Amino acid sequence: MRRACFLAALALIAAPLFADEPKDPEQPIPYSHKQHLALGLACKDCHLNPDPGDSMTFPASSKCMSCHQTIKKDSAAIQKLAAFDRQSKEIPWVRVYKVPDFVFFPHKSHLAAGAKCENCHGKVAERDRLFRETDLSMAGCVTCHRQHNAKQTCDYCHDPR
Repeated sequence: MRRACFLAALALIAAPLFADEPKDPEQPIPYSHKQHLALGLACKDCHLNPDPGDSMTFPASSKCMSCHQTIKKDSAAIQKLAAFDRQSKEIPWVRVYKVPDFVFFPHKSHLAAGAKCENCHGKVAERDRLFRETDLSMAGCVTCHRQHNAKQTCDYCHDPR
């Protein structure tokens, strides 16, 4: 019982850490996950998880341009994308979900345990514009860990320093 109270208190303390993040940030280029996933793309086709598997990546503009050299190449958004690609610049995507730096969240182990992208990122396949729709606070994560009988010790997600 003491552990549950302690975790609940920590969750309340951590909640304000997420308050400053925009819930639906303006992106540099409009992007519809709904439209792209309907074409048969999968999350892993664009969002790679390089070793050691801690973070998923945003796709390079060259990945997008592999299709958009011919598809919708005259649209203003694709022309902006092409400019990033020509200049070898990363697209400055704005993260919708971000955990605090003191939280260890390895995507690889969550995927290996059977978690689906939509468990944390919401119904991305139904979205033309992403917004934060799931609870990635400590309380949300602890609830998910409880539901899936995953470890709940502090040092499992937090650096024990």
